[in-house]
Amino acid sequence: MALTLAEQLSFLHYPRPFKNPNYTKNLNRRTKNLKTVLTQERERERAERERRRLEKEEQERKADNAMDVDTTNNANEEKTSASHTAVLDEDIPTYTSIEAPPSLLPPRHYCDITGLEAPYTDPRTGLRYHDKSVYELIKGLSPSVAKDYLAARGVNPVVK
Repeated sequence: MALTLAEQLSFLHYPRPFKNPNYTKNLNRRTKNLKTVLTQERERERAERERRRLEKEEQERKADNAMDVDTTNNANEEKTSASHTAVLDEDIPTYTSIEAPPSLLPPRHYCDITGLEAPYTDPRTGLRYHDKSVYELIKGLSPSVAKDYLAARGVNPVVK
């Protein structure tokens, strides 16, 4: 039996040292969607901030009990302003903690061909285009290519 050149050069039957032969897939592991992951991350960050705040309050209480020398109003005001500043420092917004309402501006449309702003839409294909030269290109596209452009934008392609 003569082996072909492809069979001679094939690495199919050689051992693959980069794979662990003892690996088994965990069937109980479930995938999580993005919203779940972000919610869990936000909750973890909130719990961590709360834990740090409680630790600081406990340390301040211990320090106040250890150094009970002057209890005038000025000292109390300084302590409350310092603790208020510490709380504000912990609430600095991060990438995952910023929440904003939806924009009041209308959404921008971009050209499916060039990626530039698209004030026009082709009525036949539904493709958005930037200017006359791009429209000339769109008129010459086949329906299957137009469907591909629409699918890339995430639109259910219905080409007439």
